[in-house]
Amino acid sequence: MDASLASEAQLHADIAQEIELLRAQFPRTQDLYREVCVLLFFRHGIAPTANRLYQLVKKGSMNAPAEALTRFWATLREKSRVRIEHPDLPTELQSATGELAAAVWTRAVDMAQEQLAAAQLEAQRSVAEAQTRQARAEAERDQVRQELTGSAAALEAAQTRITELEQALAVSVAAASASQDQLGLAQQGEQQLQRALETARHDFASELDKLRADGKLAHERLKAAETRALLEIDRERQGAARLQKELDAASRKAEQGSTRHRDDVQKLQVQLGNLRQQVGVLEGNLDGLRTANARYVDEAAQARAQRDQLALSLANAGAKQKVPTAKRTAGSRASSEPVRKAPRTRKS
Repeated sequence: MDASLASEAQLHADIAQEIELLRAQFPRTQDLYREVCVLLFFRHGIAPTANRLYQLVKKGSMNAPAEALTRFWATLREKSRVRIEHPDLPTELQSATGELAAAVWTRAVDMAQEQLAAAQLEAQRSVAEAQTRQARAEAERDQVRQELTGSAAALEAAQTRITELEQALAVSVAAASASQDQLGLAQQGEQQLQRALETARHDFASELDKLRADGKLAHERLKAAETRALLEIDRERQGAARLQKELDAASRKAEQGSTRHRDDVQKLQVQLGNLRQQVGVLEGNLDGLRTANARYVDEAAQARAQRDQLALSLANAGAKQKVPTAKRTAGSRASSEPVRKAPRTRKS
């Protein structure tokens, strides 16, 4: 318990020192409160509150930290929201796809943090038990030493008892040290998983940007082909066929990107399973982790099913948009020009 208090005091001292550095960099009150929110939440994993911010900074009125905290949460929610845009994708599907990706990522992070918290509680409980056994052994040792005023036989027996208690004390100290080491390993595993999840999120966002660029390029080429169709019907048909091939290539590229993303998610799931197994050894509750893992796999399967449904809806929307556009182009040409015989073209 003394070690925990010392660690907490050291944490407060480090935070206070970092805030003093921020004071020199951000003289404006709102900017300073914003940077303190970032410091607490991202570097130390502490959820900022208005009272805590005011106690740490002590600058401005009580409304200043509340306003800064409101803007911080709004900015965090906006930046953590995944946006998926496509020229042919309806607004409802864009919102649903972004919320689905954000929910999968948020769920994975929450599960990892919950498991780390459980591991920390179990390790702290083990340390507390070891410290209790140590205190009990020291008390028994002191009691035996007080009884050593008796005969020589009692002295010899007491000396033997002291040796046994010292051995038990050494075992308890070793167990406490092992528990601390296991807690450190669990924390390192959680940090590695957090970094892997962040990398997967950036990769997924990059793939989405590539898909949006490919879709925009294909849409521009389609508009150019429709313009050329006003001058020559045969060239419009050839351009449409070429654009269809490019759209197929873009679809295949999108499927490949989704496959790579699924592989990354599967790798992360394997790493997450390894971490769950390590934490399960500490907390002795393997059944609960298996239930959580099964639920996460079901949610991932549902997410993949919804993604496939969205891909099918995107293909249908693109096909429906292409047919009316070609019909409107042909109708406009027929109504604006006199009737003339179409030139004969040779089919290749």
